[in-house]
Amino acid sequence: MSAPALNVRPPPDPLLAELADYALGSAPPSEEALDTARWCLLDTLACGILALAYPACTRLLGPIVPGASLPLGARVPGTDHVLDPIQAAFNIGAAIRWLDFNDTWLAAEWGHPSDNLGGILAVTDWLARHRRAGERPAAFHTPLPERPAPTVRDVLVAMTRAHEIQGVLALENAFNRAGLDHVLLVRVATTAVVTALLGGTREQVIAALSHAWIDGSALRTYRHAPNTGPRKSWAAGDATSRGVHLALIALTGELGYPSALTAKTWGFEDASFRGQPVKLGRPLGSYVMEHVLFKISFPAEFHAQTAVEAALQLHPLVHHRLDQIQRVDITTQESAVRIIDKSGPLHNPADRDHCLQYMTAIGLIFGQLTAAHYEDACARDPRIDALRNAMVVTEDPAYTRDYLDPAKRSIANAVQVFFRDGTATEKVVVEYPIGHRRRRAEGIPLLIQKAKSAFAAHFGPARAAELTALFADRKTLESLPVDAFAKRLTA
Repeated sequence: MSAPALNVRPPPDPLLAELADYALGSAPPSEEALDTARWCLLDTLACGILALAYPACTRLLGPIVPGASLPLGARVPGTDHVLDPIQAAFNIGAAIRWLDFNDTWLAAEWGHPSDNLGGILAVTDWLARHRRAGERPAAFHTPLPERPAPTVRDVLVAMTRAHEIQGVLALENAFNRAGLDHVLLVRVATTAVVTALLGGTREQVIAALSHAWIDGSALRTYRHAPNTGPRKSWAAGDATSRGVHLALIALTGELGYPSALTAKTWGFEDASFRGQPVKLGRPLGSYVMEHVLFKISFPAEFHAQTAVEAALQLHPLVHHRLDQIQRVDITTQESAVRIIDKSGPLHNPADRDHCLQYMTAIGLIFGQLTAAHYEDACARDPRIDALRNAMVVTEDPAYTRDYLDPAKRSIANAVQVFFRDGTATEKVVVEYPIGHRRRRAEGIPLLIQKAKSAFAAHFGPARAAELTALFADRKTLESLPVDAFAKRLTA
């Protein structure tokens, strides 16, 4: 009788294998997904550039240890920082997320799939710069596999795959109900696509993913009263940089853990997810990028976007009668009630941009909503809290059903204002925000203008026109080496 084999490891959890096979797959995304990814790249970069006007953001950027720059490191758009790819991913990711203005995905779990661009852009720029210099980058002390210099097409494909991993995992897994933050999914998605971009084998991608799940998750503490604070603005940068870190570790041949999810007691599902299985809500393809939501009109938590749009429609009818308002009714979906229905004091911009009543009040009073409206100078206006105190938030079950319906994915809100003299405005209902797939034709020109304005404020009008012109023809954009593309975005 032969002796039992030593060190025989079990097969990996099916989910780890499925995510790895998708990340390494050769099937191209749909044309719609690639075209949407082009606009997603433009929008995401614009959001990061906008954030550079805020010292609370920029003080976190740069090398973690002063002077720790790399000659062939990754560039941080809008700055002169040249960093190792892990720290560059943090910088890019933190800037992208800072103003809560980049794309959104809403399902059982929420999130912002373009947060993964931090890791994707940092790694592809780093790889492309080494390739141009004729050098071979290393994961710690291990040379990476030879790879062609990445182009912007590689970025768009990687974005589409990261969107898909994050978004499909969000469809039926409500990590928020276990107190876990959605940036877990940024780390998982970044880990998968970046390990593949670096030339990882199937075994290495699975190993890296196992580490991503073993990391567990940040808690949602910093997103909710009484602890709401600015960590929510850099948490995704932290997650995408961790994905790069784990990818580089896996490329050294570091051991993975095949039952990271399902191991009894010690796996993610038992230890962190209350014993629930983590499942994919649909086959992996291009669904998420095709259906992703853009924040085009204003930086607001997405469950409130349509409420603010309704408030802007009502602004001409109410702004001169604010002192006569008796009640403001906001009708919304269950997720908005649970996440952003807030009364009482709001302590900082991070608190205010996650308050349905505050954002709606700004729309009614000012007829617009910008990042500046969350700052203390605006928040001191006594009319805001007076309006908040007059607001009644109610869930409409039909709005909740349509929010969860995969054929609709609506994010409906309605606003109606009642005056002390017994009169009232009409009830303004907005089912789909302008960044929704059903409003793409209307939204993309406005998205381009959003980006052009962001670039102009930072680089000046001439460079803003050059940068937005890069996106006019997708095929030309796709052919650009990433290092040449990233160079055009430096300060």
